[in-house]
Amino acid sequence: MIRIIDYGVGNVQAFLNLFERSGLPAKRARNSDDLADATHLILPGVGHFDYAMRSLNNSGLRERLEDLVVMQKVPILGICVGMQMLADSSEEGVLPGLGWLPGCVQAIAGNSMDDSLPLPHMGWNELQIRTHHAFFPSAAPEPPQFYFLHSFYFRAKNQSDVIATTNYGFDFDAVVCHGNVFGMQCHPEKSHFWGEHFLRAFGEL
Repeated sequence: MIRIIDYGVGNVQAFLNLFERSGLPAKRARNSDDLADATHLILPGVGHFDYAMRSLNNSGLRERLEDLVVMQKVPILGICVGMQMLADSSEEGVLPGLGWLPGCVQAIAGNSMDDSLPLPHMGWNELQIRTHHAFFPSAAPEPPQFYFLHSFYFRAKNQSDVIATTNYGFDFDAVVCHGNVFGMQCHPEKSHFWGEHFLRAFGEL
């Protein structure tokens, strides 16, 4: 069962609707008992890093998630701020991240080579695939396009963890994988064909 972690941050229903269209079983998880049948986990997130971390820490879900992800190696996909929460730390806040995905979160401002670009980074961008993965159809006629909305980005500690990058004044890590932990800066639930294919591929891992 794919479980969408419902800790009060992120549009859980959008993911449930998408998985229903894909024919994959998915339910929300509001408490630790809901995670008993989890074979895959989705950690959505929007807004401020510290707010999202505080909400997860107060949800009663974190201890069970630690067991599933760290000990049992259940695949987890963090999306947008959910991806950033998987990191060790973030420049956006003072709270530590979950530390499941080696790296840190940095501000786009000051790192971009083009200071005229508006923030947040919002809209459609191509992904540059670094590592072949089932997430992206090998026979696709054009580069994958995904929807972004963010002012901070994840910087992987190990470049071998990077599956795909995108460019917004500079190249940054957009899709990463470290063992059973996956992160995606863009929004697959808003990315039509590409997003549906990505989430279906994750659910079939």
